[in-house]
Amino acid sequence: DVAVEREVEGDLLLADVGHGIPFRPGMFDGCISISAVQWLCNADKKSHSPPKRLYRFFSTLYTALARGSRAVLQLYPENSEQLELITAQAMRAGFTGGMVVDYPNSAKAKKFFLCLFVGASGTLPKGLGTECADGEEVRQAKFTTERTRFRNAKGKSVKKSRDWILEKKERRRRQGKEVRADTKYTGRKRRPRF
Repeated sequence: DVAVEREVEGDLLLADVGHGIPFRPGMFDGCISISAVQWLCNADKKSHSPPKRLYRFFSTLYTALARGSRAVLQLYPENSEQLELITAQAMRAGFTGGMVVDYPNSAKAKKFFLCLFVGASGTLPKGLGTECADGEEVRQAKFTTERTRFRNAKGKSVKKSRDWILEKKERRRRQGKEVRADTKYTGRKRRPRF
């Protein structure tokens, strides 16, 4: 209804991918999906079975793709079980390939891509944020006896900490205000009876 209202050019098709993809075999050279496949894991009706719906989708997608083509499906799985179910049903339908994760160490930028190949298996691309630049050594944790100062996510010191107090005192000095000298007692907790 929205597409007709906006006068979109081309043909329109309204279908549930859990019932399969209604296209002739070998019709497409590729498939791209953004944030759609994980919804097949939900059972909106009593008759919905997520494993069956996923298998029906992947098996009809496999037949609709030409040999040597690929499908890239971006998804946001709720948990590892859901991710395992999706990949298992894709492999059961005949696809080869696997998961590619962009920025695996990031909480916000992490993206999952299911890269599937029909026929001869291709090589999986490397995810963004995983490879090292040329000439850059692999980073490993370094253990030192140096004490690190705590900072929050925005780069500011934690409020009421010694670093925060020293920064505030320095800022007031730059403003030309009178500030007490820094000592080893600056920022220390006082005992309960002062």
